[in-house]
Amino acid sequence: MERTFVAVKPDGVKRGLIGKIIQRFEDKSYKIVALKMMNVTQEIAAKHYEEHAGKSFYPELIDFITSGPIVAMVVEGNNVIKGVRHIVGSTRPDEADVGSIRADYSSYSTTNLVHASDGEKSAERELHLYFKDSELCENYKTMFEIILDEHGGLKQ
Repeated sequence: MERTFVAVKPDGVKRGLIGKIIQRFEDKSYKIVALKMMNVTQEIAAKHYEEHAGKSFYPELIDFITSGPIVAMVVEGNNVIKGVRHIVGSTRPDEADVGSIRADYSSYSTTNLVHASDGEKSAERELHLYFKDSELCENYKTMFEIILDEHGGLKQ
């Protein structure tokens, strides 16, 4: 199974959208294997956004992600990176597909509620930036997994 890193950004936390955002992933039968609310330090923010260092918008990214608590999570599932990015929607809410989180709840590209890793390498790097291996809760099955087991798994 593939894993990705997702964060409800400070604007999503402040607006009380944590549950609605998590629900979107659970409705898709993705598994939350780690979850915590935390304040992002300057050090973590700098590592998270290191590929943008030196760009004009970099200070704004750092200021925003450290402006309040986030909800960090590791989400697991079949093709989860692509699926989560689709659920989250385009970085620019005005270009996001109708029904995506950003289209439904956001108006600004700089404060767009959610971060989702954009590929396997960034997912691996980001989830290890925010979580220790010991914080992952892997030894449980979702109802979807139980049903699949009872019916012989996925038929492709």
